[in-house]
Amino acid sequence: MNLLKNHPILNVMKVFLIVVLSLLSIQNVNGRKHHKHHHGQIFEYSAISCCRTHTASLTDFGGVGDGVTSNTKAFQAAIGHLGQFGSYGGGSLLYVPPGKWLTGSFNLTSYFTLFLHQDAVLLATQDENEWAVIDPLPSYGRGRDADGGRYISLIFGTNLTDVVITGNNGTIDGQGAPWWDKFHKGELKYTRPYLLEIMYSTNIQISNLTFINSPSWNVHPIYSSNIIIQGITILAPVRSPNTDGINPDSCTNTRIEDCYIVSGDDCVAVKSGWDEYGIAFGMPTKQLVIKRLTCISPTSAVIALGSEMSGGIQDVRAEDIIAINSESGVRIKTGVGRGGFVKDIYVKGFTMKTMTWAFWMTGNYGSHPDDKWDPNAIPIIQNINYRDMVAENVTMAGRLEGIAGDPFTGICISNVTIEMSKFAKKLKWNCTNVEGISSDVTPQPCAALPVQGGKACDFPQDKLPIEDVKVQLCSYKANYM
Repeated sequence: MNLLKNHPILNVMKVFLIVVLSLLSIQNVNGRKHHKHHHGQIFEYSAISCCRTHTASLTDFGGVGDGVTSNTKAFQAAIGHLGQFGSYGGGSLLYVPPGKWLTGSFNLTSYFTLFLHQDAVLLATQDENEWAVIDPLPSYGRGRDADGGRYISLIFGTNLTDVVITGNNGTIDGQGAPWWDKFHKGELKYTRPYLLEIMYSTNIQISNLTFINSPSWNVHPIYSSNIIIQGITILAPVRSPNTDGINPDSCTNTRIEDCYIVSGDDCVAVKSGWDEYGIAFGMPTKQLVIKRLTCISPTSAVIALGSEMSGGIQDVRAEDIIAINSESGVRIKTGVGRGGFVKDIYVKGFTMKTMTWAFWMTGNYGSHPDDKWDPNAIPIIQNINYRDMVAENVTMAGRLEGIAGDPFTGICISNVTIEMSKFAKKLKWNCTNVEGISSDVTPQPCAALPVQGGKACDFPQDKLPIEDVKVQLCSYKANYM
């Protein structure tokens, strides 16, 4: 029986079953229902604020869903028309019917819903001339791939209020392979586009969609607040470069839940600016809750805090997370020059299957934007809590590396059972420049985390404001099939 327990075919079958069950659970999230109606088809969708009164289809503005015709002007015209209604009557909705809708970048408007039919596919154009180049983010100072500007995201919005990007599991396909190839060859003049970026905005909902093959990051809310991201699937080849799933960046009051991500980089990467630019901009990410996330990322983290965290990260709560074949569970990434802080981090209910590290903290992360970073900008890492976690087939339980003269403090790990793989490293924990405690952890952690029996790590009992936000159910009758 022991031979069968670790048989590779059985392990593959177990992982496959977990993935299938995760996908099925996502399919059951509210907002994917549709009903036949004798005048058309009734779609139900959830809304963070108001149901929309004014509606239109992309075909009303010359949209052609043949996968060949460019629909950039159709999207721009449709949103321009619907934007005139503003908040009147609750705003407007643009319906994208079945088809393959090739498009370049387009901007969203306030009091607006973008709804994709389940058989609608937005295809990002591979014509670089349809991608405008915009300024680098002020908290980054430069592009992530190259100096200077960056290509605008496929779906973009700034200074918006009350925006919903949703559907009944329609698809947004970034067609990223040519971008990945240029990245590997060093041929990029500007930073690659993201699939969705919302800046300086509030009351944003992103739900019930599938994002695939992004040129780089998938979903990037930045300098924004009151954000709900739920029921989305993100898929990218596990070797595709920097295809992060969801990156809340200098955001306040964000809720991420019921998402399934397969990625070539971190599934969720929490950020707040890069070195001296992030320090000067000074906008932290705080009040973030992550629930019921499933992640596969063989080369990266399930949840990463950093590495660009110079504006600070505080009050992150993650629970009920499944990690499969991923490099690390929750990883803190920082280094000298970053400044800022990562503090008040709470994680519980984590299930990990086939991991390189269950716990990883890095205080020697380099990657500076330029030579102007401040060697005296030392980050503060404190009050990091992990509890109620299980892991199997793990190569190394913990790799916790603080900064010499600036230890990471207040680390707490409790009620954690880690089953090592048959290829596990002899050294199960490696700890330098960290301080904390542990309780009921197997295998026993390093001396820097002395055992304090029965001490459960903290997890807040109160709710963050975004957790009390209730989405309402709206309906839309599509006369365009």
